[in-house]
This record gives sequence, structure tokens and C-alpha cells, in this order.
Amino acid sequence: MNNQSKNTVLIKTEAKRLGFMSCGISKAGFLEEEAPRLENWLNQNMQGEMGYMQNHFDKRLDPTKLVEDSKSVISLLLNYFPAETQNEKSYKISKYAYGTDYHFVIKDKLKQLLTFIQTEIGEVHGRAFVDSAPVLDKAWAVKSGLGWMGKHSNVLTKQVGSFYFIAELIVDLELEYDMPVTDHCGSCTACIDACPTQAIVAPYVVDGSKCISYLTIELKNSIPSGFSGMMDDWIFGCDVCQDVCPWNRFSESHKEPLFQPNPKLLSMSKKEWEEVSEEVFQELFKKSAVKRTKYSGLKRNIEFIKGK
Repeated sequence: MNNQSKNTVLIKTEAKRLGFMSCGISKAGFLEEEAPRLENWLNQNMQGEMGYMQNHFDKRLDPTKLVEDSKSVISLLLNYFPAETQNEKSYKISKYAYGTDYHFVIKDKLKQLLTFIQTEIGEVHGRAFVDSAPVLDKAWAVKSGLGWMGKHSNVLTKQVGSFYFIAELIVDLELEYDMPVTDHCGSCTACIDACPTQAIVAPYVVDGSKCISYLTIELKNSIPSGFSGMMDDWIFGCDVCQDVCPWNRFSESHKEPLFQPNPKLLSMSKKEWEEVSEEVFQELFKKSAVKRTKYSGLKRNIEFIKGK
């Protein structure tokens, strides 16, 4: 076994020990296939008010511009599928936001993995990325064989579906690279048919400006009246396209204690959501991704759904 093979096995074994569901590795370089796709998507203004998507176009497509002399992109998946979900008659928040904000949880695990690499292998430089820098997470996960891009534009895996976070370590270390897997969506259009706002405008293309996740989290202005009656009671994010996907029948609940939800969150009624005070909001979502929309944003979302 040569050094590259040995180091690759070492890294993947440690990733598993840290709780990652899977780890795939691809060669750092320019994402040729993604470049025209991203450009086209931006030209059609499908990013809505997410202006940051237009920034750092070159870095978004080439990790060697983010991490000097980088050789490998280590992609990691972390399961967040919950054992229990919210009261069915309540307002809904995306399952990924039930527990502690994933940015904190994953960043900590990535730092541990990088420290392990530096301790066991030697002087390796790298950076950790969790959905907060210009990195095309899904493209790298696909490239490194962790799954294929589903028609809803989420990465899908035969064994576990799509309820997982994607993160990366970009390092200046040569490793063994994985091969992409084949697409297994076939003729299924469940996600396209079920999207409440018809945001999946074509297979593999989501108009971000129509997506409920965008409308309830990213959009800072008022939600356009055209979406009235279409929000399906989602007040933070939306899981519809994932919930209807046949591959998610294989989802198994996560084992990450920090992703356990506040029990109060699961049992809340619509009336309790409508009466949430700023104090209760701060306490309920102390370390949660829901803070992203702020108290005022959550109230706006609830009022829009109520038709006020």
C-alpha cells in the first residue's frame, strides 16, 4: 500500500469515527461542467436576492483559488434525519434546523479531522468549509462519489436518501480519488410534482427565488403576494421535495446528540407559534439555525401564511 492509499484509508477511518456518514475524495481543480450551469442559473436571476451567489465566481468553481496549492477536496456527509418530527397540525420548520446549528457542530468535527491529518500525516495545510464560503458543496459531493444530483438538486444516495449535511476539507495533500456514481432518479418526477411553489422548473434546476426555503429564510423583504396559499404551513425552510423522494424511505435517524430537538419544539401548536414572544424565540432557538430568519422574519412568515 503506497502512502496515498494509506493516508486515504486513515482519513476515511477517522471521518467515520467522528460520526460522519461517509467520506469521498476528489482531485481539486476547475469544475468545468458546473461553470456554464452556474452562469446560466445566475443569468436567469434564479438566485433571487441571494447576491452573494454572484460573488467570487472563479473561487466558487476552483478550490485552488481558495486554498493555495490544494490537491484534494475531502467531502463529508453528516446525517440529520430525526427520530421524531413535529406535531402534524402545526407550522413546520425544516428538519435540519431541529437541533443545534449545524455550522457549529460540523466545523468542530472538521477541525478535529484536520488536526488528526496534521498529527498523523505531517505538515498538511487546509481549510474547512461548511456551506459558508464560495464552495459548490453538492458538485464536490457528486464528484467524489458520495451520491448523484437528484432532480430536486439535492445530492441523493441509494442507501440513505438525502437528509444529510455536506461539508469539505480542502487540503494540499495528494490522496486517492473516488469515482462519481450513476444517476438513479430514472423517470421519477415525485419532487417536481410535489413542490408547492413549482420551484423545480426543470429536472435538476431549481428557481431559488420561488423556493419556500428562500422565501422563509433568505428573502429579507416581504414575501410576494403571488405565493399566498402556497406555503404549505412552512415557516422556516421546506422539506417537501425530500419527503416525497422514494430514496428517503431508507433514511435512518441520526446519532448526533447535538441535533436532538428541544422537546417543546416538536409539540408546539399553531396557536403557540402565533403567540411566541421574542424571549421564547431566543430561548427555543438559542443555538439553532432558525435564528437566521430572526424573530421578525419568523413572525412575517407566520402572518403571511395566516393571510394577514
